[in-house]
Amino acid sequence: MNGKDKKCIRILVADDHSVVREGLVSLVKRKADMTVVAEASNGREAVDLWKEYRPDLVLLDLRMPELDGVGAIKEIRELDPSAHIVVLTTFDGDEDIYRAIKAGAKGYLLKDTAREALMECIRKVHAGETCIPPTLAAKLAERVSGEALSAREIEVLQRIAAGKSNKEIGAELFISEGTVKTHVKSIFSKLDVVSRTEAVATATRRGLIQL
Repeated sequence: MNGKDKKCIRILVADDHSVVREGLVSLVKRKADMTVVAEASNGREAVDLWKEYRPDLVLLDLRMPELDGVGAIKEIRELDPSAHIVVLTTFDGDEDIYRAIKAGAKGYLLKDTAREALMECIRKVHAGETCIPPTLAAKLAERVSGEALSAREIEVLQRIAAGKSNKEIGAELFISEGTVKTHVKSIFSKLDVVSRTEAVATATRRGLIQL
C-alpha cells in the first residue's frame, strides 16, 4: 500500500511487459482514489497474487506466458464470481473480445486508450458496470451473431496456417482428405474468404488462431 485512504480501489496489475506494467502502476498511483497492491508478470502469478491480496479489481493483459489472460480470468472468477476484471491489450479481434467477456471480464480496452478513459473504465467496472468501447462492442456483437468455427475447423485452420496440405492435415487429424476439403469449404464460407491465405489472415486478425 502507499498510504492512501483505505477506501481507494485496490488494483492488481498483470502484464508480461515490464515497461507497460511499470507505466500502468505509475499511472494508477497518481490517482487519489486508486492504489496498486500487487504486480504480476504472467497469468499464473496473477491468480496466485489475487488469492493473496484479494484486490478490488484486476487489470490484465490478454496474451501472457504460463497462463493467458482468459485462463487467469476463468480461475479468478471460479474463486470469486463477482471479481472485477478489466482486460487491457493490443488485440482487438472479435474472438479475443468474445473469449475474454465470456470468461468474465467486465471491461475490455486497447493499450492505446487515453489515460483518463482507462481510469474511468476502472471506476465503472469497480462500481459494477461493464466497460467496452462502442467499436469493440460492435465487433463483439458481430462475433455473437455470426457463425462460429467448430473445434475441428479451428484444428484444420491451424494446420492450414502451418502450410500443410489437405492430405497432410487429414493424416494428422486421422480423417479423410475429402473430410478435410469439406471443413476447408465450411471455413471459407464462415470467414467469407476465397483462399487459404485470406482465411489465415482473417482468422489471425480476429483472434481465432495465433501464429
